[in-house]
Amino acid sequence: MTQKINLTKLETENQNTRTMEIDTFSTHEILSVINSEDQKVAPAVEKAIPQIEKLVEAIVDRLSNGGRLFYIGAGTSGRLGFLDAAECPPTYGVSYELVQGIMAGGFEALYKAKEGAEDDAELGVTDCKERNLCEKDVLVGLAASGRTPYVLGALQYANSIGAFTGSIACVSDSEIGKVAQVAIEVLPGQEVVTGSTRMKAGTSQKLILNMISTASMIRLGKVYNNLMVDVKPTNIKLVNRAKGIIQKATQCSEETASKAFEEAGQSCKLAIFMILSEMSREESEKILSDYRGHLKEALRAIGK
Repeated sequence: MTQKINLTKLETENQNTRTMEIDTFSTHEILSVINSEDQKVAPAVEKAIPQIEKLVEAIVDRLSNGGRLFYIGAGTSGRLGFLDAAECPPTYGVSYELVQGIMAGGFEALYKAKEGAEDDAELGVTDCKERNLCEKDVLVGLAASGRTPYVLGALQYANSIGAFTGSIACVSDSEIGKVAQVAIEVLPGQEVVTGSTRMKAGTSQKLILNMISTASMIRLGKVYNNLMVDVKPTNIKLVNRAKGIIQKATQCSEETASKAFEEAGQSCKLAIFMILSEMSREESEKILSDYRGHLKEALRAIGK
């Protein structure tokens, strides 16, 4: 028997009075109203910064002590989590194990909707177990509606084993927020097309995920000044970017940057430390290791 859900109580399902006759609008008017509505997203996210801060602090603590970060969701929310996780290794040089996305319906659901999967709470538990979720880890549940059973089941399981839990929803008093240790709830307002939460709700979640991963990686020493010093040079563009970062960080010549880059085994961070410290690769590696890869802290320790 199909469970009846009262969607009228969810802010994400309310009609937008500004777009009640959008099907009569010109193309320019449609685009203009979408743009106007999108401008409400960032201020809504701003109100949630205190909760986002708490979650980032927990993530940094867990990741610093051998834990991992998981995003779990269904539909648009799940895809956004997967996207953020996938961007962390090339940008910050972390392993693909450190930040992971878990999606209702599995990998295929990333490009082909499997709507029914989100209603299975036990599936959320199973998927967490398959990733060997443990007490060291952080699980962040994403659901625009704030009530997805798949996400709820996963969060409840994570709590039961001692993992840290967070939630991101686009409604007030969300069900996932009642379960998570840190509840992030952002209210960007009714969608241009009623219930189409891939729009403002999705944008809200994307902004929050950007904030979470970026702030966490900065706190973990993956950024020097505002440079991504742990970038992985996996293609020509990224090799050139890495050399450019070395130049910007040290004010050295292109030739010096290229030489140090190769001497450091194509490690952008190590090359920067070698140039600024005037130390050998072996000495530089040891000091950076002592300071857990925090370049600025390591340089300060040697008076640079």
